Amino acid sequence: MKSNKLVVIFLIKFFGSYLLLFLLYSFYLQKTQHKNDFFSCAPITKTVAVQSNFLLNKLGYDAEIVQHPDELSIKQIMNGYYISRVVEGCNSISIIILFASFIIAFSKRFFPTVLYLLFGSLVIYSTNIIRIALINIALFKYPEYQTYLHDLLFPSIIYGVTFLLWFIWVRKF
Repeated sequence: MKSNKLVVIFLIKFFGSYLLLFLLYSFYLQKTQHKNDFFSCAPITKTVAVQSNFLLNKLGYDAEIVQHPDELSIKQIMNGYYISRVVEGCNSISIIILFASFIIAFSKRFFPTVLYLLFGSLVIYSTNIIRIALINIALFKYPEYQTYLHDLLFPSIIYGVTFLLWFIWVRKF
């Protein structure tokens, strides 16, 4: 009976926090994205594009970003070639929400939970910036592997890091 209670509490905490964070994020997107008179991505998506572009330039590529005129995305251009686009799903916020919901569902004490949420979110966000830069380099050099790179290899990086952070949380905290 006690194990059922723990599972129910976990599920309530997980889905409750997920729903709350998802609704807050949806509200944020609704207020910050524009697609009526002109297209403009949410500030977090722009920031991710700017930071990954900065990393590409630091790695020696002639990289620039431009708001896509016909959709909610930011075009990544490298050495004069349109390589990819950064969309809302690329900004790691949805994964951070999933990560946070799991951590909250397994939380016991407030302070360690908040610290780990901040630490883990920063790790996921930073990994995502590096991941976007690397996928652009890979797409620039190996465009024929676009589906494999975008759909399999690079998502496994971000989800792998998230899973590792969950594993550490459950085992250590």
